[in-house]
Order: sequence, then C-alpha cells, then structure tokens
Amino acid sequence: MVAKGIVILAIALGTAAAVAARGQENAKTVADGVYSDAQADRGAAAYEGACGGCHRADLGGASGPALKEQRFNRTYGGKDLKTLFTKMATTMPRNAPGSLSESAYLDIVAHLLKENGFNAGARDLTVDVLDGIRVVPGTGKPLPAIGDYSYVEVVGCLAAGPENTWMLTRASEPVVTVAPPSTAAAPAGAATPLGTQTFRLLDAMAYAPADHRGHKMYVRGLLIKLPGEQRITISTFEPLSPTCGE
Repeated sequence: MVAKGIVILAIALGTAAAVAARGQENAKTVADGVYSDAQADRGAAAYEGACGGCHRADLGGASGPALKEQRFNRTYGGKDLKTLFTKMATTMPRNAPGSLSESAYLDIVAHLLKENGFNAGARDLTVDVLDGIRVVPGTGKPLPAIGDYSYVEVVGCLAAGPENTWMLTRASEPVVTVAPPSTAAAPAGAATPLGTQTFRLLDAMAYAPADHRGHKMYVRGLLIKLPGEQRITISTFEPLSPTCGE
C-alpha cells in the first residue's frame, strides 16, 4: 500500500508540474500587445518630464541606467511586468520617488515597452494584470526609413570641393541614427567600409577641414536631399584614419 501511495503521489506531482509548465508556456508576455498606442503616447510625455533627465530621451542612460536593449533585457527579462512597475513607482523619479499617479507610471511602462520594440494592442495596460505578464527580451524600436531630413551617420573620404566647399566622397550608405547626447560618444563607424556615395558637408569650415583632407572621416548629421546632390549638416565630425584606404 505504501508503494502504491508513493506511485500515486509521484503521478500527481508529475501532472501538476506538467500543468504548471504548460501554464507558464501559455502565459501572456509583453509581446502580446498589452498596452495601447494612446497610452504609450501619454507615457512618452510623462517620461520626458520625469525620467528623461536621468535616463535620456532615447532611453540610452545617463546618470540613470539604460532602459532599453541589453540592460533592459538583463534586468527585467523573465520577470513579470509588475517588477518593472513596482521599481518605477517606488523609486522614481529619483528626487521625488512615488510622486506620480498610478496611471502615469503605467503610461511610462507602456512607453518603455514600445521603445523596446513591443507592439501595441487595443487596450490600456492596467495594474491588475501586471503580475500575469512576463517580460521577454526586446529587439529595440525599428529605426525609421531614410528620407529627407533624417538624422544619419556615414563614413567617407574628406575632399575639397568647388568654391570652398568640402565633400565626403567614397562614402558609405547613410544609416539612420538617433540624435547624439550632449557629450558626443566615440565614433561608431571605424570598421564601416567605404562606399560609392558623395555628400556635400554643410558648415564644414567650423571643423578645420583642411587638417583632415584625405582622411577617413565619421560624420553624423541631418541628411538633405536635393536634385542631383546630397548634403549633410554636421553635428559630429571625427577622424577615423589619416588615410582613406580600405
């Protein structure tokens, strides 16, 4: 009888574990459209006023940690969404923890989810469902398509142009990026190969371009497309190599 009881108990425990595992597999995640676009828009405004100063407008982190990509995934991945909400609602903003309304904190959570690449759904996120939603790794918000007045980065060869202009020749295809923080980060294009594009660099004279003639340069700024010519207004202008060979 004892042996039979042990077998029954083992079967029961195994069944319970299987049910729990299936429940975990079927649990809702942040990839299931758990907030609305309108809520994320409200959250963007609330974030700008309460969080942007420490975590930066693009969530990249400053005096506070980054709230996107690897840092977000490492900190909150595998946990329920209530963990993120509780952390924010009890410790943020840094100078006035818990000072926002419950709805404002929920809106900011929605904004963070959107910026981490999770699509919106039809309904607002509410506090009563937070512990039933699991955080999974995000992929990041897709960058917009390149168009006129996109903020881009390119790598190319600096050359003098006609009438005291400066050109970036043999340049790489422009890549959409985000506006730089107040202190410019190190150039990210050192390994970027040259290409076939040509850009006229506006305001180049402010960067002592003659010192870098023939150098491989990293340029970041606004792309302006005109008939027969592409221009970039410079915000970052950094040398990558004193020569322009591959």
